[in-house]
Formats: sequence, structure tokens, C-alpha cells
Amino acid sequence: MILTDPELAVVAAEAGAAVVRARFGGPLERFDKSPGDFATAADLESERAVLDVLRRARPHDAVLGEESGHTGSRSADRTWLVDPLCGTLNYAARTPLVAVNVALRTGPEVTAAAVADPFAGEVFWFGDGRAAQIRRDGVDEPLAPSASSRLVDVNLDPPFPNAPAFRATGMLADAEFAARFGPRVLSTTLAVAWVAAGRRAAYVTDGDLRDSVHFAGGIALCQAAGCVVTGLRGQPPHTGVGGLIVAADAETHAALLAVVDRQFRGRRSERRPGPERRRRPATRW
Repeated sequence: MILTDPELAVVAAEAGAAVVRARFGGPLERFDKSPGDFATAADLESERAVLDVLRRARPHDAVLGEESGHTGSRSADRTWLVDPLCGTLNYAARTPLVAVNVALRTGPEVTAAAVADPFAGEVFWFGDGRAAQIRRDGVDEPLAPSASSRLVDVNLDPPFPNAPAFRATGMLADAEFAARFGPRVLSTTLAVAWVAAGRRAAYVTDGDLRDSVHFAGGIALCQAAGCVVTGLRGQPPHTGVGGLIVAADAETHAALLAVVDRQFRGRRSERRPGPERRRRPATRW
């Protein structure tokens, strides 16, 4: 049986999710990647399971894995982006809030993606021109974004490439943001899929997300579901200052864009001296 690309993304994500469920709560060897960042044996085993599915079905496609890096031709038109366990810190602390992300980039566009929640038994997916779907117990339903919860997830994990002009932490201290929204910090890109599913009103993060194994699937899901998806300054994703604002509707997006804009404008005004503080021209003798 030949699977379509979105079907393959779902099968691959489910294979990784099965490993994540099976290893949860047991002893896990850790492998340091950088200061403050590590992978576990579950990350590595999940990625092997995902890659086994992809390579059997699409042996000529390139793959970019969170743990194993890039394999295949770097000039390939088709590249699978794989994050086998998004939320490793949560997982290692026995907190069941994680995701397995699989996305296919064809040329410059993500054309198929699946985000699996190993513990809820749900897979968020899209492709082949269909509306974004959620699959539970083998049954698909269209995703329906909604801002009714007023819950906004904010990614507080460093790095913060736009600091000091913008820090996600500053949103939590913004009076208008606090009055309108309920901030949440989920620490996994599962929250991006939740915007597409109507469980979150929006999601905000800083950073360069181009070809991100963490975000590619979730961003594409939200776009396919009809969410408003831009960079931090309202520009097209992966341009300008980067970052991401994903909102269920235009009104919510505009409100969050205003919160972010206050930070950028605030830093500019801090750097600009007032009339009484402006330096006098140097006197030439």
C-alpha cells in the first residue's frame, strides 16, 4: 500500500508517539547537547522509529532530524523535518505534555505535516489540499480555531534574538495583555497545534523558525486551519525580525501585535534622549 504524504506523516508521527508513551516514567539515560539542553534515550529511540517509517516509504527524500541532523541530498526538493520529542524537559520531569512533530517541506513550502500528542492519543495533520484535521481513534474532524478561551501561550525559553527590544517575558507584565488574555507557558509546540484546534487563542514566540523541526508542522497546520500567522512585527513568517504570532482570528492577532509593538517602541523611546538630555555639539577650539 502506497501512502500519500500526509498519511505517511501521520504514520511516522504515531510511530514516534508509541515510543514516547512506552518509555514514559521509566529510567532514561540523558545525553548532553549544550549547556542546559539534553536529549534522552526516548528522544533518540523515537527519532529512529520516525525515520524508519520515512526511509522505507520515501528512500530518496532528505531528512532533517532534531537528534541525527541532516541526511540525504541538501539540494533535494523534498525534506522531512522531524522533532521526535518536543518537550524533553517536561518528559524527563514526568510531565505528559509533549509532541512528536513531522513535516514535509517541498521546495519552499510545507506540504504535509502531523503533530502527535502521545498521551491524548490525538494527531493534528494536514496535506493534499484538505482542511487541517484532528484524528482521534481513527476518525478525522476539521480543526476549528477559536479565540473564545482567551488563553495565549507564550514561549519563554531562550534565546531571545530580538532582546532587548523585545522579550516574551515582557508580555506578561503588559497591563493590557493581562487584562485581555490569560497567559500560559506550555513549553512544547503542542500549543501551536492547540491554536488550530481552538484550545488556545494564540501563541507567541521569538526566534528564527525557518526550517525549524519544532515549529514547521505547527505553523503549517495553523495556516491550513485559517489562523492568522505572522512574524513578531506582523510581517510574513520567516522574514524581518523573525519570531511568530499565531492567532485564532484577526482581532486577537491585532491585539497581540499591539502588545509586541509597545515593547519595540518602548525600547526606541528609551534610547532616544529627550530635549533636555541631548548632547550639545562639541565645541571646537
